[in-house]
Amino acid sequence: MRLAADNVDWGVRGVRILSGAVLTAAPGATVGLLGPNGSGKSSLLRLLAGLGRPDAGQVLLDGEPLGLVPRRRLARRIAVVHQQVSPDVEMSTLDVLLLGRIPHRSRLAPVSATDLDLARRALADAGLAGFETRRWSALSGGERQRVDIARALLQEPDLLLLDEPTNHLDVRHQLELLHLLAESAMTVVVTLHDVDLAAQYCDQIVLLRRGRVVAAGTPAEVCTPERLLEVYQAHADVTAEADGRPRVRFRRPRAPAADD
Repeated sequence: MRLAADNVDWGVRGVRILSGAVLTAAPGATVGLLGPNGSGKSSLLRLLAGLGRPDAGQVLLDGEPLGLVPRRRLARRIAVVHQQVSPDVEMSTLDVLLLGRIPHRSRLAPVSATDLDLARRALADAGLAGFETRRWSALSGGERQRVDIARALLQEPDLLLLDEPTNHLDVRHQLELLHLLAESAMTVVVTLHDVDLAAQYCDQIVLLRRGRVVAAGTPAEVCTPERLLEVYQAHADVTAEADGRPRVRFRRPRAPAADD
């Protein structure tokens, strides 16, 4: 599945959020959207998911305008993991997981034994075996995040869109998730704050600043000290690993001198 944004503009109440955004996610690639807060990462991801319409330009799914793809077909092909998962849902963890199977059932069909088996297996894979009857509202932020990712994977999508999925996750689960995404056959687009993690696990990086794409390419092409300083207003040391991927370490800010 190939996903593309072609010169996309979008704004809210006259405030321009995205300007001429261009992105191409090739089949099977993991694409990281990076940039400081307010750069337009989450807004671009929402448009890629079909959760809003561009003011100009278009989003294309295998060459077809996203707005012309029937919603049910979209639900079978695209899964979305949002940045903030509401804790107020009064459902069991298993019922939340089973939402991921809805696109694969006819409208009035009940949950099947296969659906239940897949859901329980996904819960175990998320490290939450035995949580089937736990209330969603009683889970921690990290547990809800892991369940929501498992729910998205249960959709068996061709394209997975994730907005800051490493939020609330400890280091081990961050690394496990990013490894899973990088090794997956799905096309993945993910927004991240950690530049070094993105450089280690993404095939392509799209770097945004103030709603515009500053650079797009491989991690080595995009993550240069000069470009990171331009976008993040922070100095970074960038070194190359044996596999050619860059390691990015931002420096501490210089303490102001006494007479500054």
